[in-house]
Amino acid sequence: MSESAQHTLFDTTDPVRFTASKRVTYVSMSTNIFLTVAQILIGIIGQSQALVADGFHTLSDLVSDFMVLFALKHGAKEADADHPYGHARIETAITVVLGIILVLVGAAIGVRAVMRLASGAALITPAAITLWVAAATILAKEGLYQYTVRTARRFDSELLRASAWHHRSDALSSVLVFAGIAGSIAGIHYMDALAAISVALFVAKVGIDLGWPAISELIDTGLEAEHLKHLESAILSVDGVKALHMLRTRRTGGRALVDVHIIVDDRISVSEGHYISEAVRAKLIGEIDVVTDVMVHIDPEDDLVKAPSDKLPSRAVVRARLERYFKDIPEARHIDRM
Repeated sequence: MSESAQHTLFDTTDPVRFTASKRVTYVSMSTNIFLTVAQILIGIIGQSQALVADGFHTLSDLVSDFMVLFALKHGAKEADADHPYGHARIETAITVVLGIILVLVGAAIGVRAVMRLASGAALITPAAITLWVAAATILAKEGLYQYTVRTARRFDSELLRASAWHHRSDALSSVLVFAGIAGSIAGIHYMDALAAISVALFVAKVGIDLGWPAISELIDTGLEAEHLKHLESAILSVDGVKALHMLRTRRTGGRALVDVHIIVDDRISVSEGHYISEAVRAKLIGEIDVVTDVMVHIDPEDDLVKAPSDKLPSRAVVRARLERYFKDIPEARHIDRM
């Protein structure tokens, strides 16, 4: 058996991608700083618990932006001796943290809103200015979503895509805040508190939706069946591959690593087996965008079914036995290579 050399093929140092991602995050941070101050301050002055809750939601976004910058900086590092596959999973880990933050923020907002709703004395009609701030927040958050998601699509960044949907969730939650404030001003006083509860549930759901796929990646969940079929078809199309088994995949930073055993003719040379394995690796990386690294193991037979070579002695053992056998045979002295 022979095994192809492993190649580290992650390109995590693209300066254009890094600069664009950093610019998006700085724009988001600047906007969130302004919105956090405006929402919390006007919410307190205008007596809107929904707007204050949304302000703390925006504050969590600001913290998230700092975490995104951290991930972009450290995730862009080249592969090294301690991280031979690169640092792409830093993005994944940060995405998990973002999801947890959203769930915790949603729980805190929900508990506070329920407590206030239970107290009729806390149901105060918000001032009209809170409605204008809620409207401005919707426009700002939707603008951030559009800007961020375009950059995420351009550079295929899972982290920026998660951040974009974070902005979209903020915009939609602000719509609920707007409706709640409008209802309270119209005389339905509990609407503001109900809006706060709705925001809490929405935020928690978004946190779960973002965090769970990232957790799945961290525990090495494989690619979907559709991707596996594509991989299998591509491998079997390579000249010299008779069959395959033990096809395994795992995700890292929005990309996929592939391990596979291929069966080749047992009479070919080691170098030809290596050539076939390199052809498989090149085909997968060249034809399937999500694949960035491939490990190919060469087998002369399906070792999941049978492995006769396991019972054979090594070359060194055979040589030692033959030398012991021939050493007392005079004619064997003419053997100069065994």
